[in-house]
Amino acid sequence: MSLKYHFELLATYNQWMNSKVYEAAGQLSATDLAKDRGAFFGSILGTLNHILVGDTIWLKRFATHPSCLNSLREVTDLQNPTSLDQVLFDDIGSLSKQQIWLDRQVVNWITQLSEDDLDFTLSYRNTKGILANKRYSSLMLHFFNHQTHHRGQVSTLLSQAGVDIGVTDLLAQIPEAIHV
Repeated sequence: MSLKYHFELLATYNQWMNSKVYEAAGQLSATDLAKDRGAFFGSILGTLNHILVGDTIWLKRFATHPSCLNSLREVTDLQNPTSLDQVLFDDIGSLSKQQIWLDRQVVNWITQLSEDDLDFTLSYRNTKGILANKRYSSLMLHFFNHQTHHRGQVSTLLSQAGVDIGVTDLLAQIPEAIHV
């Protein structure tokens, strides 16, 4: 089984989980979504904005890969976030719409990658301007892990607000293997 297959699984899982999180968050009032709950990014809305900020930053970096110029072309047109806690959207509807769009970009990008593309060394500057050169596939793992980490925080905040998002395990997205 290829590394690319696992990234396709993570992209599909990411899209599925974001859908579940936003559906659950949509059950809360704007006041409840913006309420500071003591999380690292304060509120549910703040944490969801941070996930979108992180996704945008990383996808714009990934778009510099020579093989990704077409698959992430629309992402390169997005404005660069100014901080990790930037509120890109202050309402759940607009935030959800942008995340759904970005998740489609992620799935499209992953399906167009080849195994050879994953061995690329990506040169980029972090948000503090420090130069880094890291293996593309390792950075992709970080990208998906970052989303999962912060969605876990959101699911806890939603639970504390009385909203259950249901099953969140990657296992739910792994297809049954067929034995021959």
